Amino acid sequence: MTDDLKTWKTMARDHKGITIELAGFIASLKGDAIPATTRAVLAKAVVDAIGCGLYGLTTPWGRTMREFAAEQGGPPEAGLWGGDTRVSAGFSVLASGTAIHSFDFDDHSRAKIHPGAIVVPVALALGERMQSSGSRILAAVAAGYETMNRVSQAANPGRARMRGWHLTGTCGTFAAAATAAVLLGLDPETTASALGLAGTQSAGLWAFTTDGSMSKRMHPGRAAQDGITAALLAARGFEGPRYILEAEDGGFLFAMSDSPRPGQIVEGLGQRWHSDETCFKPHACCGSNHACVDAAISLVQEHALSADDIEEVFAGIPSVVQTQTGFDYQADSVLNAQMSLRYNIAVGIFDQQAYLEQFTPERIVEARTVALARKVVIEVDPEIDAAYPSVYGGRVTLVARDGRRFSRRVDYSRGMPENPMAHQEIERKFMSLASVAVGAERAAEILVLANNVFAADSVAPLNAMLTASKIADVAQT
Repeated sequence: MTDDLKTWKTMARDHKGITIELAGFIASLKGDAIPATTRAVLAKAVVDAIGCGLYGLTTPWGRTMREFAAEQGGPPEAGLWGGDTRVSAGFSVLASGTAIHSFDFDDHSRAKIHPGAIVVPVALALGERMQSSGSRILAAVAAGYETMNRVSQAANPGRARMRGWHLTGTCGTFAAAATAAVLLGLDPETTASALGLAGTQSAGLWAFTTDGSMSKRMHPGRAAQDGITAALLAARGFEGPRYILEAEDGGFLFAMSDSPRPGQIVEGLGQRWHSDETCFKPHACCGSNHACVDAAISLVQEHALSADDIEEVFAGIPSVVQTQTGFDYQADSVLNAQMSLRYNIAVGIFDQQAYLEQFTPERIVEARTVALARKVVIEVDPEIDAAYPSVYGGRVTLVARDGRRFSRRVDYSRGMPENPMAHQEIERKFMSLASVAVGAERAAEILVLANNVFAADSVAPLNAMLTASKIADVAQT
């Protein structure tokens, strides 16, 4: 821990300011202070985010936001991925953040957030503007991940979610501001101001599942844009509330949740790295559903079952997940198919995977799969409910037509830190996604640069290649 951070910890505790203490940590963070294990996780996060983003640019919502950002323009300080043009850093991250989250395949955490879709675009766009080294990029990414996880945990994510908040949007502004603050070299007081300006712009509501709308895809991009705005304004002397997190009247934590946990902001700060607990997705659907998808796939494989053998399916899940993804499956949009636990389990049983091919407009309406999805009975499992969100568990029971029952509980689905995907697996996922968007040859070239981002002298070559890459016209609705 640096002397500066020790000083700011003392001052923050004397003044009971957790926002100021967090700001001191952010402002003092250096790349060489990041543990090797954390650096390895964040290296996977960069590769994963870029792969998801390139594929996301082939979606209608990804294309629309990129076109919108190009029209808005601004000073040519950052590349627009797949746009062959340069725009302001704010509009660049609006487009790339939306693209990364465009297929719900990006990383997430038990804090119920998707940090990569916010932090990585900000680090690349503003890192180029500031001519930042790879070491500074590493520190900025670590600051963003740590800030977003801690803010969401302090809001008590399960409770905040039950109030209708989408925490990727609401907590994402803090992550973007923290990332930007490191790259801009802001001092602790100015960083606290940036966090305050970020927090007062926080937004993101869960109403998208009602009609399968595109708003969820936009939340990370908008959070990234607002966080950059907050940091740039703070750098100019525009003051934000430096007690934004803990203020009881209008502070973020008390507004967001009926049971906030402010101490989570500073507990183990500098010793415990929440980045290490990042979860990567092997399935292109809501992360809260992955345990049940893994359980269903393993049961049909182990017992050589087909969909025709199954009479009924029971899924035991936490109560928050029942609210979030346990709705009746209507086969009305790709988004709702990705969020629907019933569809995720059914398509996993049929196809033994839940990847890109399982979430096309044609696949999500296939009659036999829809019929099986409607046989899935969802129940709140008391043990799994009690462990959530520390454990994203799920239990699946398959009832065969001949009366046999097969059951499996999964606490740590593939991609969770207790059951991790290796860097090579992340690379294979990247190639499968990026190749669709830009072709295998260009995808491999981008992968080399993405893998080297923390050791490079500059992110400009990576950004230039992302900007110049032509995105394939892939038919999706």
